[in-house]
Amino acid sequence: MIVNSVVDGKIPSYSLESKLGDCKRAAAIRREALQRMTRRSLEGLPVEGFDYESILGQCCEMPVGYVQIPVGIAGPLLLNGREYSVPMATTEGCLVASTNRGCKAIYLSGGATSVLLKDGMTRAPVVRFASATRAAELKFFLEDPDNFDTLAVVFNKSSRFARLQGIKCSIAGKNLYIRFSCSTGDAMGMNMVSKGVQNVLEFLQSDFSDMDVIGISGNFCSDKKPAAVNWIEGRGKSVVCEAIIKEEVVKKVLKTNVASLVELNMLKNLAGSAVAGALGGFNAHAGNIVSAIFIATGQDPAQNVESSHCITMMEAVNDGKDLHISVTMPSIEVGTVGGGTQLASQSACLNLLGVKGANKESPGSNSRLLAAIVAGSVLAGELSLMSAIAAGQLVKSHMKYNRSSKDMSKAAS
Repeated sequence: MIVNSVVDGKIPSYSLESKLGDCKRAAAIRREALQRMTRRSLEGLPVEGFDYESILGQCCEMPVGYVQIPVGIAGPLLLNGREYSVPMATTEGCLVASTNRGCKAIYLSGGATSVLLKDGMTRAPVVRFASATRAAELKFFLEDPDNFDTLAVVFNKSSRFARLQGIKCSIAGKNLYIRFSCSTGDAMGMNMVSKGVQNVLEFLQSDFSDMDVIGISGNFCSDKKPAAVNWIEGRGKSVVCEAIIKEEVVKKVLKTNVASLVELNMLKNLAGSAVAGALGGFNAHAGNIVSAIFIATGQDPAQNVESSHCITMMEAVNDGKDLHISVTMPSIEVGTVGGGTQLASQSACLNLLGVKGANKESPGSNSRLLAAIVAGSVLAGELSLMSAIAAGQLVKSHMKYNRSSKDMSKAAS
């Protein structure tokens, strides 16, 4: 029996798909073998009803089932004159409802506006020389404008969508960190930029044969880690989104007032985050909305780290009656092709937003629109949560919607 062979180690678990030629059966056998070896049940983790062929070799290795995450809809989000129903995959009570309330406030006030400031994925290899002087020579060569066109031709061979935008270097002794930035069409683009970087490194070997390539990534990129370089320079899509919320909407929908929101934003999101030593975290809960949309649309959830960099600003306008709110997000890393975006559930969510797949007429416009929707949704989420805090409703709403009545009675007793 195949299960016994896996348990005994005669058949490697990772080889089941290739040996059986049946991805679903492979998952079921691996699951049963795992339960026998660990003597722990996986009951409750579904295995039926998933297309395991769709993840083979690209999304997840050695599957034994899949986790179900409910998807809620916030909206309509009125952004740049168009309406969007925003899918959010989350297990946190109140999150979708709160974002939905923010969308309502934005809608009743005439909508939000977003601007794409920059669009470029980065990769930064680390190379080493025998001396700091020699490392500096390569730095000057790479940052010399006269050499850019030559380097761009070499870099751009990696893809019909990859276009080198710039190179910035940083030295640590005799080690050189080279941060390449490039456009990547509708893909999130890390593989694309890595290929271009590899091309350039091979090209440089002719004039810098003493260069020792230590790693294709030296963390000056920087991916899936909080880093000031992303907060300052940007990575992926850099977006600013704003709206003016009318005084009556602040009162009737958000149940607070403009002065309270402005004061809370200054003391919480700006001063409070400064006291905490925040890096890109000058907001109430941008990561909440970013993570929920990322999971729903097949983005890399780990890139929530830098994609949630956000500064929320609030100011009284129109003689102090209305509220101007904005979110500035310098490193939203999204794509509408590749990775998890092609899976059925995630593809459906992208289709709901009108950004599924690659845009053939205007390459890159789908992923840029998705980034704008993320920023607009964050704006709605910030608006609603800050209002709940200002009105003293945060704990009350979470106790009502994020806990069962049974839990509440226990807490009360």
